[in-house]
Amino acid sequence: MSGHSKWSQIKRQKGAADAKRGVAFGKLANAIILAAKKGGGNPEANFSLKMAIEKAKTGLMPKENIERAIKRGTGEIAGAQIEEILYEAIGPAGISIIIEAATDNKNRTAPEIKNTLAKFGAKMASMGAATYQFEKKGKIIIDLKGQDKENIELISIDAGSDDFAEDGEDLAVFTKPNELEQVKKNLENQGLLVKEAQLIWEPKDTVVISDKVQEDKIIELLEMLENMDDVSAIFSNFDVEV
Repeated sequence: MSGHSKWSQIKRQKGAADAKRGVAFGKLANAIILAAKKGGGNPEANFSLKMAIEKAKTGLMPKENIERAIKRGTGEIAGAQIEEILYEAIGPAGISIIIEAATDNKNRTAPEIKNTLAKFGAKMASMGAATYQFEKKGKIIIDLKGQDKENIELISIDAGSDDFAEDGEDLAVFTKPNELEQVKKNLENQGLLVKEAQLIWEPKDTVVISDKVQEDKIIELLEMLENMDDVSAIFSNFDVEV
């Protein structure tokens, strides 16, 4: 069974708080635009778009904003061209960081990320310097409230998952990237509440930090990166000593 980092739980708690406040509509819109641009504007035929819309709804994004973002992605209405960029970085204590960005101006985004990294003694890395330490996976979050955990684990195995791990009051189910959609459908067909489904970069091993000062520094850096307007997601092999 996969291990689950304390930092991952911190991120999820922060994400839940952000969703309740309805923040980051720009990031949610960019995800919808990119998904619609790649696979069309029908969420029933475009799983990436369906996931982006579900996340936008969870983040309390208004319906008209969602519809406008879809139309921007399909080209029905004009707007700045959004592109996906993957950045890799080496952070404090040698941790590896993967930064997924969605931007209409990479000449703005790259320097902003570099400057933020530099403030913490971190730096951009060449392509492949960080990603080789991670594995691309599908990740599904299932609500365990009122459920028998062992039974849900067995259901997740039958649904085609590769692995699972406790995530606070939830269960994180891992899949092969190309099987995420089918496993999600299988779980929902069993009556389970899927709170979130996404593609992630899962670290093969983690770097455990025991020094509190260093730990706080890394958390501050990751949060600053994650809060940047052009950054879609942050993944790291950092973990904290429990």
